[in-house]
Amino acid sequence: MNNQEIKIYVGFIGYGEATAKYLPYFLPSLKNQTFKNFEILAIDNSPARENENAIYIRNNFPEIDLKWTGENLGFGKAFNLMMARAAAAGAEYFLALNPDMIYEADFIEKLVEAIASDEKIGAVQPKILKWDFEAKKKTEKIDSLGLTLNKEHRFFDALQGESDQPDLTGEKEIFGFTGAAVLLRLKALEDIVFENGDHKEYFDELMFMYKEDCDLSYRLRLAGWRIILAPRAVAYHNRTVAAKGRTNYEIALNRQAKSRLVKEWSFLNQWILLLKIKNLPFSLSVKSATAWYQFKSLVYILLFERFLLKEFIKLRQIRPEIKKRRERLKVKIEIKEIEKFMRP
Repeated sequence: MNNQEIKIYVGFIGYGEATAKYLPYFLPSLKNQTFKNFEILAIDNSPARENENAIYIRNNFPEIDLKWTGENLGFGKAFNLMMARAAAAGAEYFLALNPDMIYEADFIEKLVEAIASDEKIGAVQPKILKWDFEAKKKTEKIDSLGLTLNKEHRFFDALQGESDQPDLTGEKEIFGFTGAAVLLRLKALEDIVFENGDHKEYFDELMFMYKEDCDLSYRLRLAGWRIILAPRAVAYHNRTVAAKGRTNYEIALNRQAKSRLVKEWSFLNQWILLLKIKNLPFSLSVKSATAWYQFKSLVYILLFERFLLKEFIKLRQIRPEIKKRRERLKVKIEIKEIEKFMRP
């Protein structure tokens, strides 16, 4: 197969000044790829049409198809619009990227080689290392080697904060991908899409931001699609919101640094995900661990973050939509295929 014949759409989202500062590094890194057969889409969630993102792109990369939304659509809805356009154009793959990143020159080439090796691969996650943006320096610290989870249904970026593993060169099966950078097979997305009339939801739009990658990874896995890590495809990420800690105490301390809005989105979306999968035949150990963690979480917010209780009102309001999604879940595998990825 000639990889240059494969058509890819690449998409990213702009958020005003927060992302504009990265574009002079992100876009040249993307345009200087050894793989050339791709087109770039962008959704601008900035509040004003004329903003730093739009001006830089128009002046330096006018070939980019940039759409201003007039509002912040959130992560999932913005990407859904771009992925639907890619699917309508007959593309094979969609590469979803955060703009706070830079890439090795063969980044896309290595992702394509990995996903083209097996038609049952629905998503490929690159090796993502940390990028020290302030020092303009690539590091050898791991940002993400994909998503993993434990029996409590807490999700983690694998090996985040640890040193790079240069001997890790072969593809590896993983539970899920981080939304910061992932190559998605559009056929797989069409297989698990939620359709509402002419509108297609690949990412669940009940989730405005955060954990939509956990949710989509779960749905791909349940439908029988493989997700792999391609460590020869290397990206560098200046992550601004990172999870830290594994114990309950460490997690509680880490929460102090998170904004109230991030906590609200993350809390609500965790419950949306759990309600969608609640009827799946998990083992007793997983059911018990998940229920116990939910109980501990409730006790914690009652003591320290009572403002999150109002998220249950939102949850009640959208329960009919969650139920529709639960009923449309495609489950083609035994649940042990999910549980094998769970840490204790």
